Amino acid sequence: MIYVRTSEARGHANHGWLDTHHTFSFSDYYDPDFMGFRSLRVINEDTVAPRRGFGKHPHRDMEILTYVVSGAVEHQDSMGTKAVIRPGEVQRMSAGTGVLHSEMNPLDEPLHLLQIWLLPERQGLPPGYEQKRFDNEERRGRFRVVASQDGRDGSLTVHQDVVLSATVLGEGEKVDYVLSPGRHAWLQVIRGEATLNGVTVKAGDGAAVSEETALALAAKAPTEALLFDMA
Repeated sequence: MIYVRTSEARGHANHGWLDTHHTFSFSDYYDPDFMGFRSLRVINEDTVAPRRGFGKHPHRDMEILTYVVSGAVEHQDSMGTKAVIRPGEVQRMSAGTGVLHSEMNPLDEPLHLLQIWLLPERQGLPPGYEQKRFDNEERRGRFRVVASQDGRDGSLTVHQDVVLSATVLGEGEKVDYVLSPGRHAWLQVIRGEATLNGVTVKAGDGAAVSEETALALAAKAPTEALLFDMA
């Protein structure tokens, strides 16, 4: 079974410096039917104006992933981390018992990113930070694991039974994925247009997948997407 959460159906807010779309309930946007999917709690697609950003603010008991589409984000946190995340890089911050951080656009061009929150397997974990690069060639024509509970294939490590993969497809290219019985998936399309098992999905769309084992993503245009494989 595949259910498409269309881009247009998402929550939306424009704060001038921030244009944001919420796949699930977040901040002032509330939809009781979209509080998350399995352990996936937040997918926010943000466009941040040049030299603006999110000042220092707290988090706790959440696995936070940042996926930069274009531009760059400058990260600082109470663990002493100072880093810049660019396209092709993925950041994981475990908020755990509590962390303060800021995320700013240091460039004179807009920043386009996805911020993803996963519920951790348990509360009270120590805060942590990790950042890795996955070049386009690593993601092209395949699902490249970028985050997992066991850190497989050199991926980031998350404190939850989730395997997050990224793919970049050219027009006409197809990639397959096998879900183990009892597993669920969420596909988030970042750009382009494709079919998932024959169901059309486009940029900004998400697709909830249950009771399926064989997935086929076929690009109708150059496409970039994330796939969450979850318990």
